[in-house]
Amino acid sequence: MTTRWTAVRVLRDRTAGRCLTAVVVSGFGTSALWLASGVWVKDLTGSDGLAALCMLAMWAPTLAGPLLGTLADRHRRRPLLVALSLFMAVLLLTLYAVDGPEELWLLYAVLFVYGAAGTVHDAAESALVAGAVDRSLLGDFNGLRMTANEGMKLLAPLAGAGLYTAYGGPGVAVLDAASFLAAALVYLSLRVREERPAPAREGGRSATAEGVRHLWGDAGLRPLVLAGGVTMLCAGVSGALTYAVVEDLGHSPAYAGVLYAVQGAGSVTVGLLSGPALRRLGARRFAAYGISLLAAAVALRAVPYDPAAWACAAAVGVGLPAALIAVLTGVQQRTPGPLLGRVTATAGTLVHTPNVIGLAAGAVLVELLGHRAQLVALGVVLGVMAAVLLGQSPASADRTAARSASDASPA
Repeated sequence: MTTRWTAVRVLRDRTAGRCLTAVVVSGFGTSALWLASGVWVKDLTGSDGLAALCMLAMWAPTLAGPLLGTLADRHRRRPLLVALSLFMAVLLLTLYAVDGPEELWLLYAVLFVYGAAGTVHDAAESALVAGAVDRSLLGDFNGLRMTANEGMKLLAPLAGAGLYTAYGGPGVAVLDAASFLAAALVYLSLRVREERPAPAREGGRSATAEGVRHLWGDAGLRPLVLAGGVTMLCAGVSGALTYAVVEDLGHSPAYAGVLYAVQGAGSVTVGLLSGPALRRLGARRFAAYGISLLAAAVALRAVPYDPAAWACAAAVGVGLPAALIAVLTGVQQRTPGPLLGRVTATAGTLVHTPNVIGLAAGAVLVELLGHRAQLVALGVVLGVMAAVLLGQSPASADRTAARSASDASPA
């Protein structure tokens, strides 16, 4: 039965199911806050630029991912996740003091600290999951996490918008605080054994560099992370062209919401299928096939035809998450536990920073080159990246790592 190796297989595992619950609960509040913070600033100031700074404030700390990830390796992960969740819950309540433009500095400061704590939180969570969940379930877990996150992107903004309309920004902050409080309770309920980390033998810089060295020196991880970064760069440029694509189709800007919904459906689908696909193909080939699909979809977005636009949106929703799931699963499977926090955060920085660069570049280039030529060029770049990834040594090691003894005799 197919569900045995997707949702049922993960959710029947007590630890995996509870970790996934914590991810979903905290992610719901975060998605709501992302939307509401920008609207809040726009209402207070009338400035689009100041509203956009909210996203920048939350994203900027990821640039320090290698350093912040080191913190996740200095402490036991479950207590750290509980403490961070409680800290963020309390931090968000300070937003009740924001009542006008003169308090905006507090909102930006909270969002910045929120982003930094979130980077440590994600690194610690990835390390906890890798150590507590059966290795054979990691691909399924990461896929379901992607599915859950995409679902939150559809539901949480609606909840955030409703709360904001009724109670303003502080109401959304309370929702997010409650979500982190609930996540802390879920983490407290986990029964995992964690050894106390050994005392650091090196200073902060050296410890951070150790994670970077591991990532760069692993012949299986290095090409996977580089491919993820190139893919996200191209995805950023392509994303910046969305409204030009919609205009070329002859629709109003609101039609972009339809395409994003179709893309979200594709992401939900690949999340459910990623576990068995990773076990069959290995992380490298799974990423390469996803990038190949993404290459075709991005290039064909240049065709001004509604059915093609829908098909491309669904294909983007499948191909892009496949690469991200492969990177995270590969990092978890090929990294020693004591290094996992900083390696996860470093990989996150290398993969996600190019996306922001791509968004900025696409916004500039669309005025100079037009969107069709850019989309075709992006498709070619992605196709070459996929070919390079497929042309390297077979991913037999990845397939071996993706399996465990339990695969031979599933429960």
